Amino acid sequence: MCNRLSTFSNEEDGAVTVDWVVLTAAMIGLCIAAYTAIETSTLGLRDAVATELTEQNNF
Repeated sequence: MCNRLSTFSNEEDGAVTVDWVVLTAAMIGLCIAAYTAIETSTLGLRDAVATELTEQNNF
């Protein structure tokens, strides 16, 4: 039993998998944050252009 426990604690395959899962989750989080920032900026620009065009048509 002690031999099996020692062998299990020395294996590093699971640690590598956990590292990749954490790295992938971090990358997805960064992509979502970037997308949100770009979307917010684009919507603001769209609204500003729509307002300007509406004001131009009223004159």
